[in-house]
Amino acid sequence: MIDILSDRTFRHMWLAQVAALFGTGLATVALALLAYDLAGGQASLVLGTVFTIKMVAYVCIAPVASALAERLPRRRVLVGLDIVRCAVALLLPFVTQTWQVYVLIAALQVAAAGFTPIYQATIPDILPEEDRYTKALSLSRLAYDLEAMISPALAAVLLSVVSASALFGGTALGFAASAVLIFSVALPHPAQGERRGIFERTTRGTKIYLATPRLRGLLAFNVAIAMAGAMVLVNTVLIVQGTLGLQEGAVAVVMAAFGAGSMAAALALPRVLERLGDRPVMSFGAFLMGASLLALALHVSQSGWGQWALMLAWFGVGVGFSTVLTPSGRLLRRSAQEADRPAIFAAQFALSHACWLFGYPLAGWLATAFSPLVSLVLLGVLCLAALGAARWLWPADDPAEIAHSHPDLPPDHPHLRDHHAAHSHTFRIDDLHPQWPRPG
Repeated sequence: MIDILSDRTFRHMWLAQVAALFGTGLATVALALLAYDLAGGQASLVLGTVFTIKMVAYVCIAPVASALAERLPRRRVLVGLDIVRCAVALLLPFVTQTWQVYVLIAALQVAAAGFTPIYQATIPDILPEEDRYTKALSLSRLAYDLEAMISPALAAVLLSVVSASALFGGTALGFAASAVLIFSVALPHPAQGERRGIFERTTRGTKIYLATPRLRGLLAFNVAIAMAGAMVLVNTVLIVQGTLGLQEGAVAVVMAAFGAGSMAAALALPRVLERLGDRPVMSFGAFLMGASLLALALHVSQSGWGQWALMLAWFGVGVGFSTVLTPSGRLLRRSAQEADRPAIFAAQFALSHACWLFGYPLAGWLATAFSPLVSLVLLGVLCLAALGAARWLWPADDPAEIAHSHPDLPPDHPHLRDHHAAHSHTFRIDDLHPQWPRPG
């Protein structure tokens, strides 16, 4: 897996991701502590609102940003968005009211909504071979995992010598380092497809996504990820400080257990995916997330809350989280023509975060209006229900090549000159194939 870092362009892009993620990890801990300082027992509600703002920006901005940036130099766009994120992070330590947090987070996440899909769509162009791209996905997931495990630990150390608001300085440094690293390499130009209007470019990725069975299944898996992930990200601070009565540093330690589980899965996934394939592996991950939440709920109902039980459950959720999320890039790459990759990655970004848009406020509301235990049970059940939907929407028989015909095309059409009237090839939704063939 490490051998792909010999590619200088990918190495710099991956290091840029690592730098930005470490900065974001510090901000995640700082935001949780800031919310608790500003709102006390209502911290989960504040964090739920913060994450909802983030998701609204992602859902609304990502497809539009991808369409607008379709023909712009990727390097300039990515560096510019990193600079914007750095500037916003520098302002966060000065907030004194919750509404100020909301405004700055909105600005930060609008920039992130433009940055991430473009970054993700660039990696398959840097590493076009599927085995190397699979390794890149695992390394990318590993970067998230390292952030989830090390950044909270680093935050715990820093909190012993600086205030929580000072952690936002680390966020700014991370985005600045990311900008420098991306600026240092030349990125491939996006494939130029047919010129289309802005509305068609904005909606094209979503149309391809929803017309492809395996991606409809991926959307259901995204629901499972959002349900389990929202429980961890929204309610950890309330459980650790509000229910268990532990200190600030314990929040970082508990959240690190989630990152450790995700990292363990990312290290094993390249070989596992090669042997078992995407659908069985992702199904196991979704089941593990739901089962971990429900097992913790059962333990709490019998023995009460405990830090070690919470960390063990969060570790299991982390393993399942990475097992579901990492292969998604392979499905997207397999399901779109090269010219449509930016659009399909933007659609995944927007649709997956629409699931988080539902999960974040639900997790915060359930914990605040009822209890964290109620939130555990209901989100665990929804996670397993999403698994059932994913397996129904994504058939087990999902070949790359599908036999089909084109009765709507004239016999002399160039596509039919390359293939017989009834033919088989790698099937993707595009202008010539607007609908998925029915079985049989």
